[in-house]
Amino acid sequence: MNPPRTSGRDGEPPEQHPNGADGTDGERAESREERMWRWRRRTEVPLFVASTVFLGCYAVRILDDDLPQGWRDALLAVTYTAWAMFVADFAVRWRISGRGLSFVRRHLLDAIVVVLPLLRPLRIVEIYDSVQHRHEHARLSLYARVMSYASMTAVLLGFAGALTVYAAERGAPGATIRTFGDSVWWACSTLTTVGYGDVTPVTPKGRTVAAFMMAGGLALLGAVTGSFSSWLIQRFALDEDRRPPGGFPGGLG
Repeated sequence: MNPPRTSGRDGEPPEQHPNGADGTDGERAESREERMWRWRRRTEVPLFVASTVFLGCYAVRILDDDLPQGWRDALLAVTYTAWAMFVADFAVRWRISGRGLSFVRRHLLDAIVVVLPLLRPLRIVEIYDSVQHRHEHARLSLYARVMSYASMTAVLLGFAGALTVYAAERGAPGATIRTFGDSVWWACSTLTTVGYGDVTPVTPKGRTVAAFMMAGGLALLGAVTGSFSSWLIQRFALDEDRRPPGGFPGGLG
């Protein structure tokens, strides 16, 4: 079975070339998109496994203080292997696209994941999104997808942030985040933009992570609030359209 044709953005229908367009360029672009589609199909499951393994190895190395050094080295090697898979995937898709720097702009999350270790587990969210695009019709409505993606991102970002801050803060002079439970509590209050201030990072690395998590919390809160507001407006509009003439239920007036 031939793969479905996609456009410049992975998983979307291709743009139709206007009459008189160069047929050779169109065929070349179509060939690139088919290669991109095949590559994504082949790498979805391995990348999902790599994302999960990366987060698991990262967590075990931080949380298990009694882990033998040999196991630590092995988990570190697995972590770097997973990272190398992300880099290779990004490089191959960039090569296939033939779009130069515009590819980086259109796949900004992947580019950030390659650079910032904190955000590597968020690759799971984009892989889940690509799996959803494999279906002709989305299984969830737009609002439900926004809510589910925001929830997944919040959980992954909070867990990864709590691990990173805990690793940076434990044992630091004057630190208030001494246990992983303290770090999880801090991550929850930061992502929800509450910020009690009872525990705060004191190290440069911890504060850098905190700044990114504050920005992420604001973005997630805005996405969820905007989606919920749009859903309410849509529901109220439907109720108004269904209301009988006269302005009151049953047409009384």
